Amino acid sequence: MKRDSRLSMVLHALLHMAEHKGPMSSEVLARCMRTNPVVVRRVMGLLREAGLVRATRGAAGGWELAVALERVTLRQLHEALGEPTVFAIGHKNEAPGCLVEQAVNAVMDDAFAAAEALLLERFAAVTLADLAAEFSARFAAHRSGAKAGIARG
Repeated sequence: MKRDSRLSMVLHALLHMAEHKGPMSSEVLARCMRTNPVVVRRVMGLLREAGLVRATRGAAGGWELAVALERVTLRQLHEALGEPTVFAIGHKNEAPGCLVEQAVNAVMDDAFAAAEALLLERFAAVTLADLAAEFSARFAAHRSGAKAGIARG
């Protein structure tokens, strides 16, 4: 099963946008994220519908954040993307009349629901500002290591 990496991609784009002064075109964002501008436009369109970004047209146009980083949670972004399945694993449903399959699926469904609820609770507690602070700390450590001649991986 293919993983849905849109949330990761969106977070990447939004952090670039937060660091950039002014709008960023789909083409520039696509280069940052190593994807196609069409993919960027499709995903940013979902965020625009949720009121999280805005688009401006013209030569100097592009995408901009519409809200402060502190006001956007990972949960909101997950919801804006259509609440994609958070787990790639699942259960079989080939013999719905089989009592063994029913028992296995019931237990797995409960476990998946509990795990997803915990993950979404954590997503609700993390903001874009938290991610920006994490990036800033890593960037500062990288810069200080580079100045000291320390190789970093």
